Amino acid sequence: MPRVARFSIAPVRSLGLQHPTEIDLTELGVVEDRRFFLTNDANRLIDQLIVFKLVQVASRTDPEATTLWMRFPDGTVVDGEVELAEAVETPIHGRTGVGHRVVGPWSEALTDFVGMPMRVIRCDRPGGTRRGNPASILSDGSVRELAAHAGLDSVDARRFRMLINLEDAAAHEEDTWIGKRIRIGDAVLRVTKPDARCAMTTHDPDTGEPDLDTLRTIISYRGLREGKNADFGVLADVEEPGRVRLGDEVVPLD
Repeated sequence: MPRVARFSIAPVRSLGLQHPTEIDLTELGVVEDRRFFLTNDANRLIDQLIVFKLVQVASRTDPEATTLWMRFPDGTVVDGEVELAEAVETPIHGRTGVGHRVVGPWSEALTDFVGMPMRVIRCDRPGGTRRGNPASILSDGSVRELAAHAGLDSVDARRFRMLINLEDAAAHEEDTWIGKRIRIGDAVLRVTKPDARCAMTTHDPDTGEPDLDTLRTIISYRGLREGKNADFGVLADVEEPGRVRLGDEVVPLD
């Protein structure tokens, strides 16, 4: 029976992942996840595709996103209460991020680290730019299958930045749940569609450097959906919010 092996959230989009032992899944997902994003001073989204090493910075926040903590690779910690300035609307991969610029030391610290002007934006709503499908799921069986096609002994699943990683699953078992409901812990999810992957999955999850052509490998044995989407893992809506813990089993309901 597939069970939860790891959770991954990023309070600041594209920064390093956190791996809590349990999460509270709401209809908007985990409220701390992707609550903040980064732009330059021209209001252009800056993410890991543009600045690889952002993933080397750790972050955390509280459920209300009133505090923000960052730790940089040299051990420097920047922490404090969040103060909001002017409203901002930022294009984010075909959607619009609506939020407010954050006043405080984080932007300066990121600017020094990256070497270009950086701004921190807090989304006005939990879930950021997402509209539906706040939960993403990937199994260890799928990752093993990818590694085999890539000619590798293993692939680090963290590069896919999925909310829920499962163990004890067959290759692409999660695909069989599309259109169905599953229970994980106290939450009920409806798995809605495959997860179309982007070039960020080609980056090492610790350094941010491109190191594995995941997209070419996925396409080599799975093809392209609708002629353009390299699918790996699935997305889901939360029908019944609840707490999910490491070790919780996936129970199909339909």
